[in-house]
Amino acid sequence: MRKLLYLFGLLLFFSSCGWLNPSIMLTTGKDYKYAKTPDSTKVLEYKISPNDILGFNIYSNDGFKLIDLTSLNSANTSYRMSSDLKYLVESDGNVKLPILGRKKLSGLTIREAELMLEDSYSAFYVKPFVLMTITNKRVIVFPGNPGDAKTIPLVYNNTTLIEAIALAGGISDDGKAKQIKLIRQNKDKYDVYLIDLSKIEGLNQANMVLQANDIIYVEPRRKYSSKFVGEMAPIISILTSAFLVFTYVSVLNR
Repeated sequence: MRKLLYLFGLLLFFSSCGWLNPSIMLTTGKDYKYAKTPDSTKVLEYKISPNDILGFNIYSNDGFKLIDLTSLNSANTSYRMSSDLKYLVESDGNVKLPILGRKKLSGLTIREAELMLEDSYSAFYVKPFVLMTITNKRVIVFPGNPGDAKTIPLVYNNTTLIEAIALAGGISDDGKAKQIKLIRQNKDKYDVYLIDLSKIEGLNQANMVLQANDIIYVEPRRKYSSKFVGEMAPIISILTSAFLVFTYVSVLNR
């Protein structure tokens, strides 16, 4: 009987270590060093990143005429560029553009890229005017229940963390508002920010401007009791049966 209780205690210990919580992901150690949350008073604009897909239109004379980069000739006085053309930001941050060739745009804000391209195209056109969009910005949100994960497109350049959580339907009943992780790739490593939205003071952190491919992970509550009962029921049944057989055999041998 003592051995049975000892085995039962070991099973309970392993359950508290996460063995019974296989859906818990992106865990961090007790002494994990989180990245410092950026100052929310400074407006951080979205920066172009590798794998972004860019679309842009170019106008001459500060926007008076549309330039067609697909059918240029000296006889045309009015040009039009198709808005369906898209340009991929390559892994090294460069974009292959008409006339200009490969230009490094990664790390620039939309406005900075527009100004740089206007300057570059000024060698070919009179007062070029560039309008740029990014069509595939998105983040992944785990709202507290792994089965409710969503991919949220970043329609606006300054979408914040709390807006993305709202677009995902908010924090689920199983999620911990005080333990929200924002995971962001920084070159060859990941920065992890810890945000506490259980208090109103957390709004300062929640106003972080998101970047493409950010991961927002709301840590779920660990339901030890229900998980333990569900996972241990077959084992407990076997142990109980073995104990009954052992008791019966002991009685017969007396």
